Amino acid sequence: MLEDKRKAEPKVHQQSSEAQVKDRIFFMDASNQSLTAIPPEILALKELEEVYLENNHIEEISQDIQHLRNMRTLYLDRNNLRGLCPELGTLSNLQRLDLSGNPLAAASLPVLAGLRALRELRLYRLNLGELPAVVCKNLHHLELLGLSGNCLESLPKELVNQLKLREIYLQQNQFKVFPPELCVLYNLEVIDLDDNKLRALPEEIGDLTKLQKFYVARNQLPSLPRSLCQCSKLTVLDLSYNLLESLPCAVGKLMGMTEIGLSGNHLEKVPRLVCRWPELHLLYLHNTGLRGLRRSFQRLLHLRFLDLSQNHLDHFPAQICVLRNLEALALDDNKIGQLPSKLGLLSKLKILGLSGNEFLSFPEEIFSLASLEKLYIGQDQGSKLACVPEQIGKLQSLKELHIENNSLEYLPVALGAMPKLEVLDCRHNLLKQLPDEICKAQGLRELLLEDNLLTRLPKDLDSLENLQVLTLMNNPMEAPPVKVCAEGNEAVWRYLRKSRNERLNATKIQAWWRGIMVRKGLGKFEELLKARKKGKTSPKDKKGKKDEKQKPGKGNKK
Repeated sequence: MLEDKRKAEPKVHQQSSEAQVKDRIFFMDASNQSLTAIPPEILALKELEEVYLENNHIEEISQDIQHLRNMRTLYLDRNNLRGLCPELGTLSNLQRLDLSGNPLAAASLPVLAGLRALRELRLYRLNLGELPAVVCKNLHHLELLGLSGNCLESLPKELVNQLKLREIYLQQNQFKVFPPELCVLYNLEVIDLDDNKLRALPEEIGDLTKLQKFYVARNQLPSLPRSLCQCSKLTVLDLSYNLLESLPCAVGKLMGMTEIGLSGNHLEKVPRLVCRWPELHLLYLHNTGLRGLRRSFQRLLHLRFLDLSQNHLDHFPAQICVLRNLEALALDDNKIGQLPSKLGLLSKLKILGLSGNEFLSFPEEIFSLASLEKLYIGQDQGSKLACVPEQIGKLQSLKELHIENNSLEYLPVALGAMPKLEVLDCRHNLLKQLPDEICKAQGLRELLLEDNLLTRLPKDLDSLENLQVLTLMNNPMEAPPVKVCAEGNEAVWRYLRKSRNERLNATKIQAWWRGIMVRKGLGKFEELLKARKKGKTSPKDKKGKKDEKQKPGKGNKK
């Protein structure tokens, strides 16, 4: 339901304010251009300092790369490089290099040992079984080393030379043992070891007193070392999806904690020490066996993001209503059947997840959340909602409404009066028709309607100029027909425009015919239709017949 934006491996195009000075070009962005080689025109620009060539089809680096002596940044990730030319190692001023996502042979990497000024080296997703020791031995200025998405089981001992290293990313490798080399790199601030096979953390982890962010999610850790409390600058700790049943009390001394991930562990209760972290902003407790919250939970007044989804909560914890700074709350897949009247106290709440609970009817307490932008109340499990009240229109800030997997037969007209609505997910319901007012929701970008009972669309649906995604699969469509719907949005729009033109032409013909009747003195068109329906002639026809009776015929007697 909620995106995990806790972590990023930074790589920013740092273009100077003056990319070009007196015909001297310092910056060149040729990414996403389907290039198969580095253009000679770029290799001829000897003043270049930053070159971005990512996401192309480049197969080799020309030896002319050696002419770019001033280059400080070179991004060649997501290409088709199979090797590195020796000339690359002569770029003595290069500080940032990204070779990620290439089919590079490990045997070509020693060339990098010549890049003595290198500060950032990214080698993600290269299928590396080992990192050449010569790279670690010769590069003494590295501050960031990215090795995520490889097959590493260990790091070379020469890594201890990287005394300036501040960030290391080792996510999605094969480490079974915490690399001991890391414990002597005292300047480390970020360690990412997510998605490995670690079974323990060493006590020496406490020597990393400058550590600020530590990611060890999706490992096999049954416990934490007490020495972790010595990492006094630690602010972000992700322990999600391990084998933890509790946290050591000593960790409670980390008073600077702003984010902690505990999802997927067998906790059953919120660790008491978590409630002692006053600066906590993000707390992940998804699938931890919780049945309630501690009373002290209400101390977390700075909490902005709270994930309590997939637990055993049978009521909405009252402590949450005290958290006035909360912006995102996930309670999906619990057993909640009612919301508190004080829900409106969460005046800053923008994202609310309630999918898969036990609501017998749409919880109207939601309508007091004036700042709400995203609402998830699809019921893939739990009770099905039969309707959405018209009061949904009170949520004027709402951008996304996810009401899939319910038993809705109709949608509220009020949706058309919600100017910020961008995504409407009504999949897997019992909708037989859409309100015409939906055509007034001009902000709509996505309208998901698959697996319903719809036979036709509103005639002016193509007036939604921002609509990019329309799904109609598994509906008994007649207008447009199923065949047209299967061809995509453009085919649907053409059908609707054609139908509207046909209706317009029919109206013009009808108006023309009415005009003829009126001009001939046959009375108003509406009166003629009314008379015909009753099987009678027009008033003028009756008058004519009456006059005929009064006229003497040939065989009439006077």
